[in-house]
Amino acid sequence: MELHNVWFVLIAVLWIGYFFLEGFDFGIGVLTKLLARDRTERRVLINTIGPVWDGNEVWLLTAGGATFAAFPEWYATLFSGFYLPLLLILVCLIIRGVAFEYRHKREEERWQTNWEHAIFWTSLLPAFLWGVAFGNIVRGVKIDENKEYVGGLVDLLNPYALLGGLVTLALFTFHGAVFAALKTLGDIRTRARAMAVKLGLFALVPALGFLLWTQASRGDGKSLVALVVAVLALTGAVGAVKAGREGWSFGLSGVTIATAVAMLFLALFPNVMPSTLDGDWSLTVTNASSSPYTLKIMTWCAAIAAPLVMLYQGWTYWVFRKRIGTQHIADAH
Repeated sequence: MELHNVWFVLIAVLWIGYFFLEGFDFGIGVLTKLLARDRTERRVLINTIGPVWDGNEVWLLTAGGATFAAFPEWYATLFSGFYLPLLLILVCLIIRGVAFEYRHKREEERWQTNWEHAIFWTSLLPAFLWGVAFGNIVRGVKIDENKEYVGGLVDLLNPYALLGGLVTLALFTFHGAVFAALKTLGDIRTRARAMAVKLGLFALVPALGFLLWTQASRGDGKSLVALVVAVLALTGAVGAVKAGREGWSFGLSGVTIATAVAMLFLALFPNVMPSTLDGDWSLTVTNASSSPYTLKIMTWCAAIAAPLVMLYQGWTYWVFRKRIGTQHIADAH
């Protein structure tokens, strides 16, 4: 396999890892308003991701850096054409990180409430916008002969992309509900399990519609296999959480996200950004990639660094593996 194809696969793996890990982060943030009944329960939910949320975002930084180095033409066209939605995502991630750290710094009710509102909205918006962004990447956008995006913001708000945004928001919220059931104790665990069942059934309909639409427009045999696995995994995840098997459900919801993202990359290949103006103007793994020497150096660096990062992050999850409940939350000063 040629190195530009290898790096297309590696970037797909990085995005799968990011959506798998940050997906339940976003879901927990949304559930602070949907599931938690009071401030103590919101603290329980936030504490389930407290030790890991910032490490999960490393996958985004790595995916962006790898795209910049391996496919500079793709990076340039993507970040210039999608400037406003990507800037909004970045602002949300910055405010979200600040909210996690500053929420407990003062005791005033209004102070903590405002930061909790920030956590909710800065989790919901990126969860939706990532689906819109990837929907447009797969569908194709207006790219001219100079490899530049010549469309506008309204062009990105098409039905296919908006459906993609609804799918990622629904899947991430379901993923977060399953994670909450897996990591909590007592009444909040019971309610998280019940909500996960409802969210999973809700997510099944738009997810099936979006994946079938993708398959009909750009799919092949490999993407069809990924579609079937994603739908079966989501169905299994709902059944598992209903039966009280949160570990199995979390694994299957992760498989759902992984195979759904994999399907998008399978439908995209060998393009990285199709042009809706002229197929010959599309960005591909060949015409958008760096030189073979650059890709070779990157491959050696990734082979050394990636296992170490994954081992460290896995160790972090192992250390903070125990469940928590309202009884573990100290009383406010």
